[in-house]
Amino acid sequence: MNQRTNRDSSPLCNQSLQRQYRSRWTGEQARQITARLCATYQDECGINHIDGINMPQSDEVVNLLESTLEMIFPGYTGRRQFNQAGIEFAVGTTINDIFHGLTVQVERALAYGCRLDCETGYDCLEQAETTTIAFLDRLPELRETLKTDVQAALDGDPAARSTDEVVIAYPGLRAIAIHRLAHELYQRRVPLIPRVMGEYAHSLTGIDIHPGATIGHSFFIDHGTGVVVGETAVLGNQVKIYQGVTLGALSFPKDERGRLIKGGKRHPNIEDNVTIYAGATILGDVTIGHDSVIGGNTWITKSLPPHSKVIIASPDMTIITRDTQARGSKTKK
Repeated sequence: MNQRTNRDSSPLCNQSLQRQYRSRWTGEQARQITARLCATYQDECGINHIDGINMPQSDEVVNLLESTLEMIFPGYTGRRQFNQAGIEFAVGTTINDIFHGLTVQVERALAYGCRLDCETGYDCLEQAETTTIAFLDRLPELRETLKTDVQAALDGDPAARSTDEVVIAYPGLRAIAIHRLAHELYQRRVPLIPRVMGEYAHSLTGIDIHPGATIGHSFFIDHGTGVVVGETAVLGNQVKIYQGVTLGALSFPKDERGRLIKGGKRHPNIEDNVTIYAGATILGDVTIGHDSVIGGNTWITKSLPPHSKVIIASPDMTIITRDTQARGSKTKK
């Protein structure tokens, strides 16, 4: 039996080893696919950037953002060791690096914006330096504002044990810190870069804050996943929101060709000392008056006066246990 198996299988194995496989991929197929793909670059759909200026580098923007966060919260990232004796040298070196790196990226973004707007005679490098200097000059004030955000988290979450824990572990604070930096560049009309920063925070935390949103001090996002804050939203001081909250637009006006009309105030205004619980949705250019409480899973499309409280009545809940199943009945609670 063994002799037969060896005799029968050996020639087949030798033939399979000796047989050469001819690839189905040919040079003609490569040329045809290349030609078809290149033909799609000739339309005006706007997903190719050929013969254009260099775009901002997303990876470099993120690296610069992380370096800036290190200046906001020195010693928390673990990337550098800080001590009082050499703090000015360490900070000064990093700030200088951020200036040069960010200026390059802002110049690219401004040049891209000029091309879109068909502007000429605009010195992008000079404006990039001016913008970057103004951005860096705001860091001390932004740091003071973020101190209030850290304290709001410590005061608002009984699980928080220290400000250190908030800074190093809370995704809500990370999203807020990145937003405050992105918002500074957004206010100075820098294209692309603020959105790169905002979406970076979104990917890290699940919190989506458009860099155009205006947010006051002592802002706290508890848990945070699924939070959405739209571009024209305005939040006052000491606002607290929970996971799954949406501050969005109610409708999007369109032009005669059916395209969305860009710009315009379309997101909510949240006044001071408002708490918005999990899953609540507030849509449109409405105002939630100060010192209001918005209950979970509510849906609001109208303005509310100060000191409002919005709740959903508790639904009837049916509880089925083994005993009630045996008796064929249900207990409502």
